[in-house]
Amino acid sequence: MAPDPIDAVAKADVIFLALFDGEACRHVVDRVCGSLRANAVMVNLSTISPTEASKLAHQLGPCYVHAPVLGSVSAAATGALQILAAANMDAFNLVRPTLDALGHVRRINDPYTAAALKLIANSSLAGAVLTLGDSLRQADALGLPRSQVLDVLELGQLGGLVARKRPFLASQPADVEAEFTIGALAKDMALLTAESDTPLRSAAELAATPAGPDADIAAAATVPAVDGAVLRPLRAYIRGHASGDADHFRDAFLPSAHIEGIRDCLFTSWSLNEYCALFNGLPAENEAIRFRRIDSVDVYGSVATATMTLRHGVDTFIDIFLLIQVGGRWLIANKAYHRSSPPAAAPA
Repeated sequence: MAPDPIDAVAKADVIFLALFDGEACRHVVDRVCGSLRANAVMVNLSTISPTEASKLAHQLGPCYVHAPVLGSVSAAATGALQILAAANMDAFNLVRPTLDALGHVRRINDPYTAAALKLIANSSLAGAVLTLGDSLRQADALGLPRSQVLDVLELGQLGGLVARKRPFLASQPADVEAEFTIGALAKDMALLTAESDTPLRSAAELAATPAGPDADIAAAATVPAVDGAVLRPLRAYIRGHASGDADHFRDAFLPSAHIEGIRDCLFTSWSLNEYCALFNGLPAENEAIRFRRIDSVDVYGSVATATMTLRHGVDTFIDIFLLIQVGGRWLIANKAYHRSSPPAAAPA
């Protein structure tokens, strides 16, 4: 452990980067570059654009190894990643034992190619997620049991994806943490679109997924595609909870809306103003570990229904929304919720 990235690299022979995007990589490299030991090697596992990978390789020279990975949290934990490593032979030989511990290593000629191949692999993943969503929606329309559908899909071309994401696909449990988020995959597709100058169907569809960018990519297969306008008030509602700023709720709800449910064993019906008064303009202390997901949206002309799961600390909420289109704008007309909490511990 180290209090600062500079301290972390000062005595290291090998440094690994695993960051969200190229901007984060540039920021960290610029900050620590002057503190690297002579002959230290930096291995970048991040998914960035080919141009960004080439610039980092030029900046760091022969001590840079660009090694994007195929696979996520579970693959890393079990040493089953597929690693696309681009480096000169000296640097490659130095880091090879560590890379072998993480998974199977495939040597690539140059950083540009390694980064491009990773984006191509993720493009096929995005297409598979959306195709899986089509299959599940068709199965739902035919009234087929979800478990049986997943059993059969595991036998076909989507089998690997279905097997890995089955906990999400079967019931979308709130306690299963995302391994690879929609936001991360959408970012990768945007990089590929910009670099190749070739529009991707998957990029736009992933960005429009109602579940939001922090949900696992499996949510893109389980939530029906809807007009983005109906999602606007639902996302404003999420922002209100995340920030504690009641103005987001006023933007999401009709002024006449009510928020209703059972609180302390009593039925409660708040007006919008009463509900907004519960928020102080600041995020909750445990906001970093809170979770929210749009589960379903169904549109019926000028009205719609939606469900959402919110995990706030030990409490899990299921929110049911009624939305209405007024003057071409969707707003939440009413919300009802169910709150579940863990049972109280028995007295010692």
